[in-house]
Amino acid sequence: MKPTLTTDLGGLVLRTPVVVAAGCLRSPREMQGLVDLRKLGGIVTSSVTMQPRAGAPTPRVAETPSGVLSAVGLQNPGAEAFVREELPELLATGVPVVVSIAGSTVEDYVRVASLVNGVGGAAGMEVNLACADDERGGAIFAHRADRAAEVAGAVARASRLPVFAKLCAEVPDLVDVAGACVHAGADGLTLISGVPGMSMGVMTMAPQLGAVTGRVSGPAIRPFAEKAVFEVSRALPEVPIFGVGGISEPQHAIEMMLSGAWAVQVGTAMLVNPTAPIDIARGILRYLRAAGMSEPADIRRRARLPGREEA
Repeated sequence: MKPTLTTDLGGLVLRTPVVVAAGCLRSPREMQGLVDLRKLGGIVTSSVTMQPRAGAPTPRVAETPSGVLSAVGLQNPGAEAFVREELPELLATGVPVVVSIAGSTVEDYVRVASLVNGVGGAAGMEVNLACADDERGGAIFAHRADRAAEVAGAVARASRLPVFAKLCAEVPDLVDVAGACVHAGADGLTLISGVPGMSMGVMTMAPQLGAVTGRVSGPAIRPFAEKAVFEVSRALPEVPIFGVGGISEPQHAIEMMLSGAWAVQVGTAMLVNPTAPIDIARGILRYLRAAGMSEPADIRRRARLPGREEA
């Protein structure tokens, strides 16, 4: 029997277990002539807020020795313009589209979710919880289990689509936050958002980012992502998890899946190799054939972990 790359994350069915991470593909035109979008497992949109946002001051990106430091500031045209102009173009690719939603209040998230749900066509929603909570003094939603769960639950109730809560690795009680989101109604989880960081310019003697601080993505954060996936998946083995952070080749994706991820997202790697998600999916297929496995889920099931008997 030939192996398949089809992956089912609790109702969110993907062609392959490798999707484009949030913020990396706003319009299919960006990749025209570079990538055959039909071969992608799926696309997570840039985060959408109810009101338009101009984003963070420039410069927004700074290269680091092992990744990228960035602060985009959730630049987007607002939910109404998104569903009218950007979403139809993404849906026309025929690839599953997961809409990333963000906000400053619980109501913000619910309004965006309701609008996206109302137009139809999306395959799921990813709730970006690395946002400042205006109702709690600007604390990050994902840093508090009660607030993260309140948002995840509210979005789940407002949507007929599978809902994935995206969390941060720097949270000390990550497993508790993840569990609270699932208990509140989230269908799955995305681990992790970029790791907080900053960088000073030696020649300018000033921060390299206009926003001063940002989040690090790329190879540097992969071990943090794997640890987060490992710990959460052991506590919540039946909950679908997207592993994201520093994946640029098949081995990295397989490592993440052995750690407990059901599927992976690829972002920073696309800056240097736009076809990275497709190349990684092909590598996973080769691995399945060589190991005599039938589907990506077998990778997770066969992982040799402490306290688990070998398959």
